[in-house]
Amino acid sequence: MNTAADRHLAARLHGLLHRAGAQYGAGHDRPLGGYLAAMTGFAAYTTAWATAVRLRGRPLPDRPEPWDVVLTSVATFRLSRLLTKASVTSPLRAPFTRYVAPQGPAELHEEAHSEGARHTVGELATCPFCMSVWVASTLTAGQLLWPRATRTAMGALAALAGADGLQLAYSALVEKTTGE
Repeated sequence: MNTAADRHLAARLHGLLHRAGAQYGAGHDRPLGGYLAAMTGFAAYTTAWATAVRLRGRPLPDRPEPWDVVLTSVATFRLSRLLTKASVTSPLRAPFTRYVAPQGPAELHEEAHSEGARHTVGELATCPFCMSVWVASTLTAGQLLWPRATRTAMGALAALAGADGLQLAYSALVEKTTGE
């Protein structure tokens, strides 16, 4: 219902949140509304996959297997960097970011746009630490819903992370031996 009382309550809540955000920011523009929206989206996302897991009727494991934790960690690392830093995925980030410069082998430094929701999405899209929360949650859901396919995909991501490490080690070795 959209009564006058509801509109009044919404206006008061908006004012309260705006004042709290201004006090929190200490003179800096912090997009708390965007962060709240991102947290709400994450809660809805995890609720949706948790519901799907529950509807499948499979029992949850008592605890994760150590190997699964390691595999999930490496796969999360690699996929998060691929999504947030790789040159090839820059078209996904472009609506929310601005290119700044190259940053390491096949990676870019980008900054989030400064306005509204684009800023919040831009921060998520350029921060591998932030993206890791979403990726780890997705891989966890995949392990519970489609374990074989998810472990196969995570194995490929782990192999890619290993190959990246070897490429960097090789480049460092060549640089050291040639003096370049």
